[in-house]
Amino acid sequence: MAGASSLLRAASGGTGRLKQGICRGVFRGMKIDLDGMCREAARLGVAGMDLVGPDTFATLKKHGLVPTMVPGGSGIKQGINNPQYHADIDRKMRDAIRAAAAAGAPNVIVLAGDRAGMSDAEGADHAVAFLNGIKALAEEQQVTLCIELLNSKVNHPGYMADHTAWGVDVCKRVNSPRVKLLYDIYHMQIMEGDVIRTLRDNIQYIAHFHTAGNPGRHEFDDTQELNYPAICRAIADTGFEGFLSHEYTPTRDPLGTLEKMIRLCTV
Repeated sequence: MAGASSLLRAASGGTGRLKQGICRGVFRGMKIDLDGMCREAARLGVAGMDLVGPDTFATLKKHGLVPTMVPGGSGIKQGINNPQYHADIDRKMRDAIRAAAAAGAPNVIVLAGDRAGMSDAEGADHAVAFLNGIKALAEEQQVTLCIELLNSKVNHPGYMADHTAWGVDVCKRVNSPRVKLLYDIYHMQIMEGDVIRTLRDNIQYIAHFHTAGNPGRHEFDDTQELNYPAICRAIADTGFEGFLSHEYTPTRDPLGTLEKMIRLCTV
């Protein structure tokens, strides 16, 4: 595990008090391969890349990037809230945890799944049961399982983990330092707003952040309702040590936009 720690330390410079990452979608509209994405990201001071699997790890490493969020085998529709899918997800997630640990990747993403007529309380019970069954491996491998919070109003109708309170309740009940939340700022602005107060009150349960502008899920600028410099200052002021990764879709000049987004979030 010493290798993982040194990778994270090496990736921490260049963007102020927050380690910034990206998703590949920030390059949408460009003709660029993974190697090119990594080269440009590293040039701009980015520390890592989200939602990438083992087939990308060597390319990221070549450019000094960390795989900041590894897919874990759960889905937006078929997730950990439904025991019907537990056996398959458990097998895939154990493989993802081991692969992440070997590569120095800090996080594996966990998706709650669709309500499909199930109550939030019942789904939470099933999610807790699943996570209790796998948390020992995550703790042993020093990889954090991140339950992603998504909106069910615009993008993902029916998704269960659509409020911070649901995710925090699950984390409290599992009671593991390796089970936390991926707080997507765009999604939670749609569902509940009050972003800065919410993240301050629940930062101990948050391991990772995603960014995008609202409305539209594009780059954030003065046409958007989210004030990212203020949000990022609030995150940094909590002493947060995880990653803040950009997951917007650019509407123009992807490289110029990425440079501006990184600058806005450098606090």
